[in-house]
Amino acid sequence: MNHAFKMKLKPGMVAEYRRRHDELWPDLAEALRGAGIHDYSIFLDEETLTLFAVLKRKPGYPFDELPQQPVMRRWWDYMAPLMECHPDNRPLDWPLEPMFHFD
Repeated sequence: MNHAFKMKLKPGMVAEYRRRHDELWPDLAEALRGAGIHDYSIFLDEETLTLFAVLKRKPGYPFDELPQQPVMRRWWDYMAPLMECHPDNRPLDWPLEPMFHFD
């Protein structure tokens, strides 16, 4: 199952956003895998600072429980200065409607 969404970076934060993801915490990677997430990519539209994310989810995994994981909360706090966020530091995200798929 694919899941796609967009997020928004704050101006001047592109390099730091990339650096932090290049150094993804091992315990966060483990939590993502435990939630059934794999093949996860994030793309940047530099003109608008919009991030486009797409990931694959394995059925039968607790994806919906990921926001309650302490490591996920710590990651959101760590990333909040770089992104547009909700008051609890969860990134603002907008789901994207599938329009076409070629396999």
